[in-house]
Amino acid sequence: MYDFHTHTFLSDGVLAPVELIRRAIKIGYRVMAITDHVGHGNLEFVLKTLIKDCQVASDKWDILALPGVEITHTPKEDIDGLAQAAKKMGAKVVNVHGETITEPVEPGTNMAAVSSTHVDILAHPGLIGAEEAAIAARNGIFLEVSARKGHGLANGHVVNMAKLTGAAMVLDSDAHDPEDLLTRDFAEKVARGAGFSHENVHELLEDAPKRVLTKLGVTTA
Repeated sequence: MYDFHTHTFLSDGVLAPVELIRRAIKIGYRVMAITDHVGHGNLEFVLKTLIKDCQVASDKWDILALPGVEITHTPKEDIDGLAQAAKKMGAKVVNVHGETITEPVEPGTNMAAVSSTHVDILAHPGLIGAEEAAIAARNGIFLEVSARKGHGLANGHVVNMAKLTGAAMVLDSDAHDPEDLLTRDFAEKVARGAGFSHENVHELLEDAPKRVLTKLGVTTA
């Protein structure tokens, strides 16, 4: 499994980073990113911790653990600057908390995210418009198909917009608890529920993550 969106107790998850990574290894993860929620105040603290723990886990265990962030409920005008700062501080993955239908995210967040060259994934983008999806396609930003309860309610719409505009997609867990981590069977069910045919599930779960890694400039053994 590949997963580019997870959380620890550094934000609103329940496990320490190394424990989340260890549990992911036990269920077959090959690559994962820890992307705790950040804003102006906690960006440096979160990244400093994740960079250390992800490096230790990657060195000692059979997994590639990537330190990252999810820029969350941040004024839309600040998203590009925070994304750039996160990259400079060592974030391998920069996600933006998109305009999910289950939370009061500031309108315009999706547009700000897909317009930033420092953003990698727009998480659970909700009822994203064709214009934003087309910009994501041009800028190589992945639209997330979310396995998280609530956020995933808009998956069908996200997939339709991505197919209409040629935007890339990737499926992530948005795990906050160890039970949220993906199994292959559940990931396939989420993909099928989002509108992927049986034949195209492999593309979403295997080929798309490899394209994410290429975008990140990361190589795996």
